[in-house]
Amino acid sequence: MIEQRILNFNTNKNYESDYFFVSNSNKNAYSFLLDKKNVERYIYLKGPSKSGKTHLGLLWQEINNAILFKNDNYDIILNQNNNIFYDDFSLNLNEEKLFHIINHCYNNNLKMLITSNLFPSKWCFKIKDLSSRIKSFHLIEIKNPDDELLNNILMKLLYDRQIIVKNKEIFFYITNRINRTYLDLYNFVEKIDKLSLSKKRELTIPLIKELL
Repeated sequence: MIEQRILNFNTNKNYESDYFFVSNSNKNAYSFLLDKKNVERYIYLKGPSKSGKTHLGLLWQEINNAILFKNDNYDIILNQNNNIFYDDFSLNLNEEKLFHIINHCYNNNLKMLITSNLFPSKWCFKIKDLSSRIKSFHLIEIKNPDDELLNNILMKLLYDRQIIVKNKEIFFYITNRINRTYLDLYNFVEKIDKLSLSKKRELTIPLIKELL
């Protein structure tokens, strides 16, 4: 039975490999990206929101001595020969910058990992050559969570928020009733957190029913 655990009030994200839950939904991506013998130089990691793309990308970045792209280090990147991790390039997308960064990696035989919620074929870029560049990347996918992963993530999210859970059936009750996506799970836990704090109650099935 899962019992109450006392934690420090620290919800900072931990991006070490030990804190990444591996299941059938993501094991191919996990094994592929963390394989130090991997010869693929240009990788496109596709996965739903909150599926752990950033976490895996940062692990890949460490293994490959890469730089995390940010808008304010664009010029620095183009003047260095470092592998590059470009996380969720759809955020504040600048096609010209993305195109030049990819070409920089091609011209200097550098590795590059990019992540997105969409498949490469779903993008319609104004720069035509950018589409062909993106589609040439090796595609690896994180799929929607299976039961094992969904339950592990739920336990971790509740644990991080110091939400008291004394009845393990609660986990199955939640995962059997919410939409089975990473984002929906995260959003539901946020609701649980607010409700349990406002009512200063331990987490119970009747309390969860108020949110469903």
